[in-house]
Amino acid sequence: MTAPQPAESASAASETASEQYVLTLSCPDRQGIVHAVSSYLFMTGCNIEDSQQFGDHDTGLFFMRVHFSADATVTLDKLRASFAAIGDSFRMEWQIHRASDRMRIVLMVSKFGHCLNDLLFRSRTGALPVEIVAVVSNHTDFAELVASYGVPFRHIPVNKENKPEAEAQLLELVRGENVELVVLARYMQVLSDDLCKQLSGRIINIHHSFLPSFKGAKPYHQAHARGVKLIGATAHYVTADLDEGPIIEQEVERVGHGVTPDQLVAVGRDVECQALARAVTWHAERRILLNGRRTVVFP
Repeated sequence: MTAPQPAESASAASETASEQYVLTLSCPDRQGIVHAVSSYLFMTGCNIEDSQQFGDHDTGLFFMRVHFSADATVTLDKLRASFAAIGDSFRMEWQIHRASDRMRIVLMVSKFGHCLNDLLFRSRTGALPVEIVAVVSNHTDFAELVASYGVPFRHIPVNKENKPEAEAQLLELVRGENVELVVLARYMQVLSDDLCKQLSGRIINIHHSFLPSFKGAKPYHQAHARGVKLIGATAHYVTADLDEGPIIEQEVERVGHGVTPDQLVAVGRDVECQALARAVTWHAERRILLNGRRTVVFP
């Protein structure tokens, strides 16, 4: 005769069967938002694992990220359909995603490969919760490196004459592969206003400088000429205004008066990699919400 399963085993099986989800939302701030969300999750048979919220007195907006679990009978489609009424009543911009789904992203690069290699390595080791579906470049310098990671490489040359066609190829790739995020890992081409609008909130760039200081070309040389004592890198969303999109993350390194411009560049590569990797990770984990020209980043 088979002995009955202990209660602990049944509980463990129940936990194994549960699915993890992330709800993010923003809306005009008013009373009752948290109560409405938590009550909805309770009534739907869900369990809140973690909840963070922020009310911005300057903009009058409320932001929330909830990580919750649900048993196998609760599907993503059911959650989205049943939450819509609450979203409408509070005029929310909201999304619900499975926490286990790895965000599909495209990396873009030109002639500097340190951020590209860092993101490829982090993805390969599982430190970056994304699926890199392709690397796009206007040069072929890193085709072999990308191939070594088993990632498709797309060479899309860009010049003044073919820029609209090149961007159309990129959009075709984004739509065909269901890409949620494009990462400019030192991609040195300015994107058109139209492309920035079509992919608004879905393109992250790493700028090798503290923004808004030292915009444009050779920021480290500009910084050296000003005798800076801190150098930094800024990860931000791309907008039609060059290097002025909402800032996600910044990293710094202290330097002395004796460093050369080339040494600043070398140190800068490390801070660029760190800032960009954190920004991509936070976006992939649905931790960033746009707040006008700023961002709300839940840790």
